Amino acid sequence: QVKVVESGGGSVQDGGSLRLSCAYTEAPDSEDAGCQYDMSWYRQAPGGNREFVSIIETNGRTNYADSVKGRFTISHDNARNRGSLSMNNLKTDDTAMYYCYVDCRGFTYWGQGTQVTVSS
Repeated sequence: QVKVVESGGGSVQDGGSLRLSCAYTEAPDSEDAGCQYDMSWYRQAPGGNREFVSIIETNGRTNYADSVKGRFTISHDNARNRGSLSMNNLKTDDTAMYYCYVDCRGFTYWGQGTQVTVSS
């Protein structure tokens, strides 16, 4: 079992920046102990569906939703079990709960989320 914890959310004005962090801990005797995880970020706005934001694979390859390309940057230190999502030029449409998701060979885990609110 893996515990995933996000942090770094908050309230900013339009055009501001935030950096979200994601840390995960493994149980040493779990079936997926020692796994190398892909890390993703998703978000869910009030009344909306959870949507993909970004992913970084263990080989370093990244992908972003079109709505955040050029503004968000994902990173992941697999050796330290932590990663981040740097968000610049934030817009009111970025307001949402942001979730970190890690995945390895079908073992998938979600965090509880961290709220990002962007005001005009």
